[in-house]
Amino acid sequence: MNLKYIIYGGVLFILSQTIIWYQINSQFFSQWVKDRPILMALLGFPISYILIYGSKYAYEGFGGLLWPTRFMGFVSGMLIMTILTYIHLDEGFSMKTAITLFLCFIIVLIQLFWK
Repeated sequence: MNLKYIIYGGVLFILSQTIIWYQINSQFFSQWVKDRPILMALLGFPISYILIYGSKYAYEGFGGLLWPTRFMGFVSGMLIMTILTYIHLDEGFSMKTAITLFLCFIIVLIQLFWK
């Protein structure tokens, strides 16, 4: 396991998930974005590029294992969804959502520390 590559992958996953959140959900609070779906769809290319490198680094960091890489991408998406949905749409989260997020972090910890 190479922690440096895992961190690089995690940062790229968080960056891509942030862009994805704005790409998909800005239409709910911005008329400008709502009126320009094609422009927002063009963000798909840089998002894909970032995800390719995020996956590459995480895969290398986890010693050539793909499952931990996938879970890392999933958890980063859940984290960004929670934060940005609260900030922009004022949607808090229920106990069910809080427990689900807790379980997401447990998934990452299992992948990082279970030998």
